[in-house]
Amino acid sequence: MRTLYLRIVITTVVVMILSSVIAFLISNAYYQYSLKPYNDKKLTRMAEHVKTFYENNQNVNLDHYLKNIGDLGYQIYLVDKQGHGSFFGGPFRKRDLDPDIIQSVLAGHVYHGISKFPSKAFITGFFDNVLINTIGVPVTARGHHYALFFRPNTELQFGELRIFFALILFLAILLSILFVLVSTRYIVKPITKLTEATKRIAKGKYNIQLNVKRRDEIGKLANHFSQMAKSLEQLEAMRQEFVSNVSHEIQSPLASIHGFSQTLQSKSLSEDQRQHYLSIIEDESRRMSQLSKQLLTLASLDKEEEILEKSTFDVAAQIKQVLIMTEWNWREKDIAVDMELPSAFIYADQQLLHQVWTNLITNSIKFTDNGGSISLKLSKEDNEYHIEIMDTGIGISKNDLPYIFNRFYKADKARVRKESSSGLGLAITKKIIELHNGQIQVESQLGKGTTFHIRLPKM
Repeated sequence: MRTLYLRIVITTVVVMILSSVIAFLISNAYYQYSLKPYNDKKLTRMAEHVKTFYENNQNVNLDHYLKNIGDLGYQIYLVDKQGHGSFFGGPFRKRDLDPDIIQSVLAGHVYHGISKFPSKAFITGFFDNVLINTIGVPVTARGHHYALFFRPNTELQFGELRIFFALILFLAILLSILFVLVSTRYIVKPITKLTEATKRIAKGKYNIQLNVKRRDEIGKLANHFSQMAKSLEQLEAMRQEFVSNVSHEIQSPLASIHGFSQTLQSKSLSEDQRQHYLSIIEDESRRMSQLSKQLLTLASLDKEEEILEKSTFDVAAQIKQVLIMTEWNWREKDIAVDMELPSAFIYADQQLLHQVWTNLITNSIKFTDNGGSISLKLSKEDNEYHIEIMDTGIGISKNDLPYIFNRFYKADKARVRKESSSGLGLAITKKIIELHNGQIQVESQLGKGTTFHIRLPKM
């Protein structure tokens, strides 16, 4: 199985090779269509200069003259009418030449072999030292006609440069591969750490320190992965705490039911005692029923999939309805209720929001002393409604305030509860409001009261 490191190295090397081949093909095409005609004209002028100089100075020995020209870095072939030829300068790789070409030059025509040299994909014609890749010009020496074929000796003129550029190319490729090996290791190393980290997470070990100090995408990935690991660790802790709390909340009423049911089997109990114990069993059963109902509600809310059944309704009228339902509770404690609830139509899940107002108002009544007050206000803002539920109850301490929306959290030190509670009501409330893209905030002072601020979008 290929590793990511090997894949990146192979891919980079293949890209380098492919890029080099494509670059060579493009350069060769540029030579064939642009530089080759230019070189043909340039070498034609040079050949004409060689010819003109000799024809104007025929006292110079032709062979010696051409030998000196060849030593300067040119390849020359001189042939007469009888087909006798002489070579000067560097040797040609191939000496094949059509006799008709020779006769044409002898007749006074210029042979443009460089511009007519056949184009090939991986051969740059300028460096191919064959006889047909030359410029042919007619030369007259002491009454005799010759055909002079002329081209630069690239091996002599560019020999060192060719070695130099070949060395540069070789070193560039070699160093590129070495740098790819090193840099790819640097790139892949954090991913290797991430792979090891995922294996640890799969085994349930969430305490992971990646120490990847990079600002690129991999660095961001490592940071997000670390945050995910911390979230998973917190989630696992919450899950364990949740299971523990559920077990405790269920175990407590079960123990009471079991204990009092055994006590009821005693024949020495009076009728009043029997009724008292039966009422306790009934209360504990109701408590278990309420707990199971809340757990099912939380489970359905956590799915967040097609749970909302939205409709348009007057949320102010709904809050008033909840107040009427709880009237006996707040009147029994002689609590004053102040309402400022103008009509406000909202598009939301009516049943779930009814549970929100029930939870919050019931809590306000529960934790407000006799003779206290509860205030409910609704105001319209830009694209949302602001509902404020304020009481003069016992309040919540600063230490407990950040955790009151946690599941099963009970601020026992701050609140003296007269009724049992599962600690799920506010968690359910917060979840419902978030499902409606709303917000809930709380302000409280111990001994002075609590205010809940709920903001819900109109649509």
